[in-house]
Amino acid sequence: MLVTGANGAGKTNLLEALHVGTQGFSPRTRADAQLVRLGCEGARVALGGERAGRPVLLELTVQAQQGKRAKLNGASLRSVEQLRGEVATLVFTPDRLAVVKGGPAARRAYFDRSLARLLPARGMLPTDYAAAVGQRNAALRRAAGGLGNRTAIEPWTRQVASLGASLVVARQEALGLLAPAFAERADELGLTEAALDYTGAPPTVEELDARLDRDLERGTTGAGPHLDDVTVSSGARELRSFGSQGEQRLAVLSLLLAEAEVLTELRGVPPLLLLDDVLSELDATRRRALAERIGVVGQTIVTATGADALPLEPAQLLEVKPGAVSEA
Repeated sequence: MLVTGANGAGKTNLLEALHVGTQGFSPRTRADAQLVRLGCEGARVALGGERAGRPVLLELTVQAQQGKRAKLNGASLRSVEQLRGEVATLVFTPDRLAVVKGGPAARRAYFDRSLARLLPARGMLPTDYAAAVGQRNAALRRAAGGLGNRTAIEPWTRQVASLGASLVVARQEALGLLAPAFAERADELGLTEAALDYTGAPPTVEELDARLDRDLERGTTGAGPHLDDVTVSSGARELRSFGSQGEQRLAVLSLLLAEAEVLTELRGVPPLLLLDDVLSELDATRRRALAERIGVVGQTIVTATGADALPLEPAQLLEVKPGAVSEA
């Protein structure tokens, strides 16, 4: 599906609404108040579709002072996070280039979200590990300030080591699933010899104990997967430092397409792809390669300022004007 419209007409808002309605959060902001139109008390997204031949109805509401609530086929969900287990949605926006060109924290966050989608049984590992590190850091600061002792740190050291080891293994498995498809999709888009490399080692109690004095001095845990990184490369070049912005864009797109392919294999149902302003900086050859690929990965919604941006005929063409969406 191709969605066209002038700059500022609301194309990105449309994709944001689809992401909020299927995932429970915005790819643009974590401040729920920003999802509500100025002067209004709340917002509502209602979506209908099919999954494996069966109807799916999703509803999400945002109310001031009440937070978010979601429904699936008319039944209230315990939390909006449950939406993510029902429908997988992958999004590209121009600021997603930070996955490649940004610092390690941006990559860790991106790949940990992928981990949660690819390996849902271990999807809480990043959150649980971060909580354990936070508790150990708090114990370190209390001990350094004379408000506690070293023995209070020991349980959190064991927890960080245990959860950290599990997280490293899960990340390696998730990247093992993504890497082959990433290399293939990147090659289609003209980014040769693309690879993902995660070299983090599981933390151990012995390692953490050996650096305890330094951790006490700094008040933070100085070893573990919260400091690891994923290298995105093309041949011998690490793309964060030595890739052009065009190559970084191709790498992010390849990651998205690779995950869509793997999710389809694992779940049997393709994810929804939302591609915002993805065509404007691609040359004609790469636009065609991308258009051909998204035509076979499931439902994809692409935004552009004009219908001529997509080199192939879309299955559906919509036009966005301020406050309205119609068949073009």
